[in-house]
Amino acid sequence: MKARTVAWIASALWIALIVLCVAWEAWLAPLRPGGSWMMVKAVPLLVPLFGVLHGRRYTYQWGCMFVLIYFMEGVVRMNDAGGVAMLARIEIALTLAAFFVMVWYARMTAPSRQPKAQ
Repeated sequence: MKARTVAWIASALWIALIVLCVAWEAWLAPLRPGGSWMMVKAVPLLVPLFGVLHGRRYTYQWGCMFVLIYFMEGVVRMNDAGGVAMLARIEIALTLAAFFVMVWYARMTAPSRQPKAQ
């Protein structure tokens, strides 16, 4: 698979995680009826968004560690009541997929793995 395709998949996963975080706290299962300020938890995901969308290897390197914070949130909230458990499982799946795809992209684009110019 080409590096650009992997970067596209990682970008889609990253955007899906942002959408999930906002929708979760705004409409799907907010902490308080009518929405919650917890939707601002998606704001830190906007910091690396530009680098992820543009395939910047360094952003992928630290972004794959950054996304694990959201994995931990999903694990903590996985046993909550109602629809929260399902949303937490979706968050876990998205974060794990993003983590592995971002690591894969960082490895694919490593300078040591590039063909040598002769």
